[in-house]
Order: sequence, then C-alpha cells, then structure tokens
Amino acid sequence: MKSSKMYKFMKQLYPICRSITGDGTRKTLAVIRKHLPLKIHEVKSGTRVFDWTIPQEWNIRDAYVKDGRGRKVIDFKKSNLHVVNYSVPVRKKMSLKNLSGHLHTLPEYPDRIPYITSYYNADWGFCLSARDYKKLKAGTYEVVIDSELKSGALTYGEYYLPGKSREEILLSTYICHPSLANDNLSGIALLVNLAKIFKTRKNH
Repeated sequence: MKSSKMYKFMKQLYPICRSITGDGTRKTLAVIRKHLPLKIHEVKSGTRVFDWTIPQEWNIRDAYVKDGRGRKVIDFKKSNLHVVNYSVPVRKKMSLKNLSGHLHTLPEYPDRIPYITSYYNADWGFCLSARDYKKLKAGTYEVVIDSELKSGALTYGEYYLPGKSREEILLSTYICHPSLANDNLSGIALLVNLAKIFKTRKNH
C-alpha cells in the first residue's frame, strides 16, 4: 500500500466514532475487511477475560450543548472528541457553573480538544478547546447526550497467516481511539500494510 493510499485509508477511518465496544468498532473492522479477510469475533458483555470483565456495549447517536439562544456551542457531529467516550445518556438544562464540572480542556494547549474516556464509571462529559471554553457566558444551557449502554459484545478482528514453523508471532493494534492519527490510525494502517506484504511471501 503506497503512502498516498495509506493516508486515504486513514482519512476514511478518522471520522468514525470508535470505542472499546459498539457499532463504530464494527464499522471500522468492516472498512479494514475490504483490505484483508479478517475473521470477526465477538465476546459478550460480562464475560470474564483474565483480570478484566467485558463491559456493556456503548453506542452514541448525537450529543451537543446549546446556549440560551439555541446555538450549539459544543457539537459531537463536528468532532466526536467533543464527548467523553462512554458517556451515559443525558438530557437536561443547567447553569454554566454546574455544566463546568463536566467540561474538560487542555489549558496548556488552548486550541486542542482532549480525548477523555469513562469506560468503567457511570459518568458523562464534554471536551472542548480551552479557547472555546473561555467564550462560554453565564446562563442556562441545554445538554443532550443521545447514547446507550446495554448488554452487547466486544468485537475484534483476526487475520492469520500460516508459515513453515508452528511458532507464532502476534502483531496487534487497538482500534478504540476515534479521531486520533498517531495514537491509533497509524498503527491500523501500518499493520494492514504489513499483512499485505507478508501475504505475498513464503513466511517461516
């Protein structure tokens, strides 16, 4: 896969809202499957895996914060990083003072949106740049997170290439981080490319 094609591949995956479970993960694997014949596995929520238990499946449809004039000052559809990953459903109105306890920024990088998760705590929140946070005015805000947590499954993909030896080498990458290039998409693109190269060779 040429660098231009790898970039196009990453660009296709970039906007998908992925997490450790959910439809975004399945959609990501479906895109990868167009390049490699992945075998897809699903492990049910509540299954004990070594020292870990598969959590409930999380899916999100929309999320936003509107100011008193009805303008969206935070919008999940503009960037899926705006929502704390695994946020529970929310639909309420509150003051900026109360809302601020659920807002996350990176003051040292005023133009960046942080990536925050809440996999194992029933919580919710929004992420935004410190610059945009400073623009928020006192008042009442409408807060909506249209998400769902339910018993489902963790989904992962596997591509097996046999060689002459019975020994195995495992190459793995996670796909759970949305809209992050170096910390996620580069690993996916690299492993897909390596698999295509190894596929054409007589491997030991």
